[in-house]
Amino acid sequence: MKKFFHFLAVFLQDAYTVCMKKMIMDGNAAASYVSYAFTELAVIYPITPSSPMAELADEWQAAEKKNLFGFVPRVVQMQSESGAAGALHGALTCGTLATTYTCSQGLLLMQPNMFKIAGELLPTVFHVSARAISTHALSIFGDHQDVMACRQTGFAMLASSSVQECMDMAIVAHLSTLASSVPFLHFFDGFRTSHETATIDGLTYEEMQGLLSYEDVEKFRARALTPNAPIARGTTQNGDVYFQNRERANEYYLAVPAIVQKMMDQLAELTKRRYRVFDYYGAEDAEEVLVLMGSGANTAEETVETLNADGERVGLVKVRLYRPFDGKAFCQCIPKTCRKIAVLDRTKEAGSIGEPLYLDVCAALQEFDRKEIQTVGGRYGLGSKEFTPAMCYAVFENLRAPMPKNHFTVGIEDDITHTSLKVDSTFTITQDC
Repeated sequence: MKKFFHFLAVFLQDAYTVCMKKMIMDGNAAASYVSYAFTELAVIYPITPSSPMAELADEWQAAEKKNLFGFVPRVVQMQSESGAAGALHGALTCGTLATTYTCSQGLLLMQPNMFKIAGELLPTVFHVSARAISTHALSIFGDHQDVMACRQTGFAMLASSSVQECMDMAIVAHLSTLASSVPFLHFFDGFRTSHETATIDGLTYEEMQGLLSYEDVEKFRARALTPNAPIARGTTQNGDVYFQNRERANEYYLAVPAIVQKMMDQLAELTKRRYRVFDYYGAEDAEEVLVLMGSGANTAEETVETLNADGERVGLVKVRLYRPFDGKAFCQCIPKTCRKIAVLDRTKEAGSIGEPLYLDVCAALQEFDRKEIQTVGGRYGLGSKEFTPAMCYAVFENLRAPMPKNHFTVGIEDDITHTSLKVDSTFTITQDC
């Protein structure tokens, strides 16, 4: 009888695990698991902290793991990141579903081909565990300097803030790139998310297959270069037509936010996890609102919950689709009661009047008639510098000042240019027992 009950317990546990589709993995594994499903060719050149994504794809290929199309993808390692991007570009022109994984200087080496891939409207997804750029020193740790250096390439940019989102946003990215013909850069914080191990609700390849539009796949394949239907591509264009053709892509980019939202909604029907291109958390009548993306948004969300539980009225906007930036959708998600916004960028753009996300928010508020909102911007978390609830609280405290400090830093002591905010280290979001 004991053996019977033990067998029954094990059976029920296994059944529960299968039904809930629980998976234990880190952010890199979650992104790689999804990309492998949608990929026919992965062109790789490993670089920290993105290496595990490429290594996993290589291991799965060696183990003859099949993708959602029912065959084993090909994984090819090149001699450099620029070579990987060039080979990927060539594969895309031939109608192959291809992907790669990179970050930091490796991502910068891919930029020449990224401009071409986007200009030719070739659907692909680059998975990036975002990392600091080598400037005055090398740092292998996480921030958004590398992905922000790519915002002019024409790639759509989709951010994940947790391991669960790494899987979900990777699916959204692969579905959206095929539907829109715009290439996607899916990114998440290096080490902070890429190497965080969590138990998540995963999807099987069969479930992902149910989300895929084979019509979109065939539309992409129909554009492949082939001697059976020769066409000219990559020509030289002079001033008589170049400008017009650059503008011709506008309609594709204008359609991206709606396509991404559609894919998010389809995913929600299957998983019950609902996302929006801009997700608002907090009080409906909030007066002060933070705006940021990546893993820092989770810290901000918990801080907002704690402050609102204490009777304050604050909020948070999590940016998921950063490019194309839908200014109208952004302004619509902000409460009508909002008086002040603080935008936090995990990057530094020396010499700029403000960091990238801050400038986008300012432009959106100006263009879509929310000029009454006072907006300030600041930097945090470069090189994986900690971003704590106390630092988040310091940003709210700065917003409440009659003259909030703009272009601030939080998390360091800047005793030279005096940009830093004072942080109350006694602030905590933990509850006393």
